[in-house]
Order: sequence, then C-alpha cells, then structure tokens
Amino acid sequence: MKFNFSTLCLASTLLVSIHAGVIAQESVKSAKNDLSTLENATEKPVSLSHVIAVIDGKNITAGQLDELALEINPNLVRVPDEQRRVTVLKAYLDMQALAKAALQKGVDKTEAYDKRMAIMRDNILQQLYFKEMVVDKIADADVKALYNKEIAALPKEDEIKARHILVKTKEEAEKIIKRLNKGENFEEIAKKDSTDGSSAVGGDLGYFSRGQMVKSFEEAAFNLKVGEYTKKPIESPFGWHVIKIEDRRLKQPPVFDDVKDVLRTQLIREHYQTLITDLRSKVNVEYPDSNIAKRMQSLNKDEAPFLGEASNLEGGE
Repeated sequence: MKFNFSTLCLASTLLVSIHAGVIAQESVKSAKNDLSTLENATEKPVSLSHVIAVIDGKNITAGQLDELALEINPNLVRVPDEQRRVTVLKAYLDMQALAKAALQKGVDKTEAYDKRMAIMRDNILQQLYFKEMVVDKIADADVKALYNKEIAALPKEDEIKARHILVKTKEEAEKIIKRLNKGENFEEIAKKDSTDGSSAVGGDLGYFSRGQMVKSFEEAAFNLKVGEYTKKPIESPFGWHVIKIEDRRLKQPPVFDDVKDVLRTQLIREHYQTLITDLRSKVNVEYPDSNIAKRMQSLNKDEAPFLGEASNLEGGE
C-alpha cells in the first residue's frame, strides 16, 4: 500500500509542537539510551526506498523519514542516518497512534478540525508557493553574479598585524619603551607585564583594518612601519599602550564559498519582497477599526516579514 506523504505534511505542525523537544533531547542523550550503539556502529548506506517500518499496512521508507526530518528541523541532517530515522520514526508512530484514535472518535468531523485544517492548508500553500516562486528560481549563477558585484569588487583594505603591551600608567609604558630601546624582546615583555588578555600570546592582536580599534590606537598603529614600535605611550580608555607592527597587507575579500549562503539568503529576501508587494496589491482589504488601519499602514511602509525566517523551505520541501 503506497504511503500518502501529503497527509504527513498536513500533520507536521502537530508533530513539531509535540515532538521537536523530544527529538532534540534524544539526540543529546543518545549515549544513554537504546540508540547509543548506533553512534559507534559503522553505518552502511541504505536506499531511500528501503522500508523501515510497516504501520497499519503502509510502508514507511528511509526517504520518507528523511523528508519528515527536514520538516521537523533541518539540523537533524547532522544526526547519523540510522539514529535520525529511528528517532523520527518513533515521533511519527506516536502521531499516527494519536491520529488513528482521533479518527475513531470522529474528531475529523468537528468544527475545530475544519478550522485548523483551513489554517494548515493556507500555511502549506504559502510555503510551497514561496519555494516555487522564490527559492527555486535563484540559481547558483545568480548568487555568483551577486558575489562578483558586491564582494569581489570591494576595494582592498590595508590591514596590519600588531602586538601591544597594555599597562595602567604612562610612566610604566615609558619604562617599557626604554627596555625595548635596549633590545629586550617585545613578546616576552608582553607576556610578563601586559595587563591585557592578549598577554598570554605575547600581546598578539592578529590582523585588523581601520575602524576595528579605538581611534588613538588605530592612528598610532597605522602610522608605524613593519618592525617599528611606538616611541611614545599611546593612551586609550583601557590604559596606556606600546604597539608594534609585525606585518602589513591588503585585506582580500572573502572567498565565494564562505559567503554564498549569506548571499543566497539576501537574494531570497529581495525576491520575496518584490513578490509579496505585488501580491498584496491584489488583495482587497478593509479595516473597520481606524486604529488598526493606521498601524497596518505604518507596518506596510516597512519591509515585509521574511517568510524564509519562519520556514525551512530553503533546504527542500
């Protein structure tokens, strides 16, 4: 008997509300329950058509459980296959048991059921339409084009790699500069005398560009050449600094793979905003309450709430 997955999708809201917390807990506690052995076992790939269970004559396959896992929480994809499927199967079995009992009692004939189903129907319709008209229309080439336009074309920034020694008073900083003038090692002094958390790594602050440090520190640091240190103490809200520059380079823009997901989300937002603005104009809405009318008018001036933030459609249906 073929499994009707549309029924499963319609019930996913109930399933999420009841079982999402349970699934998360079972994933964390798996070492303490009967799923613990699954983590240590070497999993063999299982066909998506492989029947995991037969419930009241209906075959439940690995692929269907994987799809349900995405409905519940896309992060479940990180859980080992067999553990994830067994956990989701338990949740689905509980849902089926409750649904079967509800049908026997005639809950599907009630007004409350009809109201909930109407809401769920509209919710699923909007999600599927959003995926078809927005998410699925954004190709990899679109994301790469946005990267080339906004990221790769960014001007390269000057950035420096610096160390510093932070002390409480100007006099202490002046004494440290004298020690450096006599040839003492900057890194060793930072480890012993700096009050900053970076003292553990010899005062190393790594690379930074303009705008990331307080103004007095930044101006002094960027005016130094590689290998130089400040000959006068530099004051900041944190105390008095002695700064040394170890390297200078042009900051490269992030590589495509590091930002492609962020860029895809940006495109989804833009496409969704265009779509929802057009569709809203085709809906006839009246507000008998003048206060509500004013508030809705104010809200409509802002960007429409982003459907993608409240759904898991980017990862699949």
